[in-house]
Amino acid sequence: MSSRPRIVLVIPALDEEQALPAVLQELEPFRSSLLDEILVVDNGSQDRTAAIARQAGATVLHEPQHGYGAACLRALEHLRAAPPDVVVFMDADRSDDPSDLPSLLRPILEGDCELVIGSRTRGADPGALLPQARFGNWLATGIIRRRHGFRYSDLGPFRAMRFAALERLQLRDRDFGWTVEMQVRALQEGLRITEVPVRYHRRVGRSKISGSLRGSMRAGSKILATLWRLRRSPQPRP
Repeated sequence: MSSRPRIVLVIPALDEEQALPAVLQELEPFRSSLLDEILVVDNGSQDRTAAIARQAGATVLHEPQHGYGAACLRALEHLRAAPPDVVVFMDADRSDDPSDLPSLLRPILEGDCELVIGSRTRGADPGALLPQARFGNWLATGIIRRRHGFRYSDLGPFRAMRFAALERLQLRDRDFGWTVEMQVRALQEGLRITEVPVRYHRRVGRSKISGSLRGSMRAGSKILATLWRLRRSPQPRP
């Protein structure tokens, strides 16, 4: 990119009033140097998540239908009015480390790829990446490798992508299948993809997915169902 790109950070958030203030504070140094906008999508919170985000200067959107994908799709709908060059996704629970933003964005800004996945597999604090999450990653990435010949190491939420390339994927999952749908569709579209190692901390508060057996089983079932739906790989566009 010859001129300074417009970069927007999207943070889906559901009842994250405990963690969100620290997340937004840690992002502050990047607001002038890297980020043009921080977009917090309140996914039906019952606490002060939206108010905290607004007070910190973030743009707040509301998506009442619960679901990680639903929140991300709401963000994309908003961004189409003034499309950015790059969109970054990260979690609101303080597990992702904002100091990894420059390394996450570097391959895109240098023109090397369209999608960068932040891989947590080497930089996770002890106990941050729970056994059920590690197993789910191993299973899903193994299926992708056998089916598409590409070796992902993680389905981590901290990721960056060229917005124009993201729009080509026509993502539609409104739940836990959003991340794996993005990674499979990127392969189907023939996009250039890389991973960079990122740090991963113990989240603030209890995980809504891997923090319970029911949540883990629901997420795992959804990911497998998404992989089944995407099993037929269209030819990459020229």
